[in-house]
Amino acid sequence: MLRVCQDPNNLPFSNRALQGFENKIAALLAQDLGWKIEYTWYPQRMGFIRNTLRAKDPDTDTFKCDLVTGVAAGFDLGATTRPYYRSSYAMAYIKGRGFDEVHKLDDLLKLDPARRATMRLGVFGGSPVADWLLDHGLIERIVSYQAQSGDIERYPGEMVEKDLVNGVIDIAFIWGPIAGYYARQANRAPVVAIPLRQQPGMQFEFDIVMATRFGEAAYKQRIDAAIERNRPKIDAILMQYGVPLLPPAERAASR
Repeated sequence: MLRVCQDPNNLPFSNRALQGFENKIAALLAQDLGWKIEYTWYPQRMGFIRNTLRAKDPDTDTFKCDLVTGVAAGFDLGATTRPYYRSSYAMAYIKGRGFDEVHKLDDLLKLDPARRATMRLGVFGGSPVADWLLDHGLIERIVSYQAQSGDIERYPGEMVEKDLVNGVIDIAFIWGPIAGYYARQANRAPVVAIPLRQQPGMQFEFDIVMATRFGEAAYKQRIDAAIERNRPKIDAILMQYGVPLLPPAERAASR
């Protein structure tokens, strides 16, 4: 049995209707392994690991689930697989609303001062992009978003899907897979999503892995092997969702 721990309302990653790419990739791995699949749902925010991967069913004394399907490399609350994709933060804006000449972060600094003085930049507190904006004197232009809302009905993609499209903010700075997905889904306004490039001292690119419990090496090895066997299919799923894909870190470092 492939028992996965996933968020019930966090597209493009996962939801209860199994519409996210992590849903699709988990199903692919289960099929490859010849296992049935079972889900434990919990919002992926504070307490997620405690209530999923490390939580036991009081009636059976067995863990509720065994596999978290998307965390950043370096995650220290579980044993991690090899990366199954690498992506970056991105900026998104609506074509035709005065930012079409912005293709990288430095282009914000080249905008007419009057335009710069009124722009509203949506960003999650604590993200690497927030640090860049602070370092370049744009703190007054920031519209801050909470990374871990206590409201289970909220999800990060609302920044693009709702606030950007409705003009609450002018530019959204958000994890690339979210930006790419909602750029593809948008039908009320043409969303442009641009992956951000690494800058000295600022990391915008991250490898994404899966996580199992510590001490379950044989299980993790089976997941790793299934990921390796299915890399082309995994890449195809990610591309269907508009995920900006980058070479793995070891390949990128050798370019």
